[in-house]
Amino acid sequence: MAELIAKNPVAHHNYFIEETIEAGIELTGTEIKSIRNRKVNLKDSYATIKNGEAYIYGMHISPYEQGNIFNKDPIRDRKLLLNKREINKLFGLIQQKGYSLIPISLYFKNSFVKVELGIGKGKKLYDKREDLAKKDAKRKIERALKEQI
Repeated sequence: MAELIAKNPVAHHNYFIEETIEAGIELTGTEIKSIRNRKVNLKDSYATIKNGEAYIYGMHISPYEQGNIFNKDPIRDRKLLLNKREINKLFGLIQQKGYSLIPISLYFKNSFVKVELGIGKGKKLYDKREDLAKKDAKRKIERALKEQI
């Protein structure tokens, strides 16, 4: 039922994602039209909690071509729609040392745009190298098995 719009390509590379949560996002009409055209980028985005409300920063939604004066700033801060209990839980988790709130993907659920947020702990350079080595080994094994068949 959920239709993927965009993924954050560096989320799993830069963070150990320990928990995920689904949130709505406050958008304008021209932003929705641009999202339907898949003109969105999550690469440098992050989320945080400010004054008891959750916001997403750095998410780039390209201006809608026919939007003229109704277009908003492409990288403006956007409010995330979560209830108080979820916001308090997230606030407690990201206050711990090394944890961040990272948007993982953006998708349609019925007719609503949802964002999947991950609570992640930053990876060190050696962790990233280790993951790349595991992926490479897995790829070699799959290639070898494919040749045998």
